[in-house]
Amino acid sequence: MTGHHGDVLSLVYTSSASQPFRETALEQLLEECRENNAETGVTGMLLYRSGRFIQVLEGVAETVRALTDRIRRDPRHHDMRVLLEERVPQRRFPDWTMGYRALRGSGEVAPEGYRDSFSDLDADSDEDTARRALAELTLWFRVRSAASVGA
Repeated sequence: MTGHHGDVLSLVYTSSASQPFRETALEQLLEECRENNAETGVTGMLLYRSGRFIQVLEGVAETVRALTDRIRRDPRHHDMRVLLEERVPQRRFPDWTMGYRALRGSGEVAPEGYRDSFSDLDADSDEDTARRALAELTLWFRVRSAASVGA
């Protein structure tokens, strides 16, 4: 095991679904993610909205990169673009082998200050934009997950 203890690679990518995902297909995808990630020690989150994915993967660098390569070849999506790849001192999602949220349409209003889309990441965003977006998405995700657990 290389790198000092706690050295985690965080990788964020976005991609487009090859066809619209129904809930059942998403559940199947998540089940696969969770099984694989539990075995390899990868954590993170997956967001899906209007045919777009954004996923955060975190873990040992070699494992995350190998998983990213495998994901890139998955026919269920295309136009995969890595937005951010950085070493972080600790995991943002230590409790989730793959947390998930479907970002709904206009029916669900996000609290002010929270991001409910990642449209600004579709442009050629720089690392600072991607990092800020990730921080906001992480916060949004945590609030939603805590709310659904408490419900």
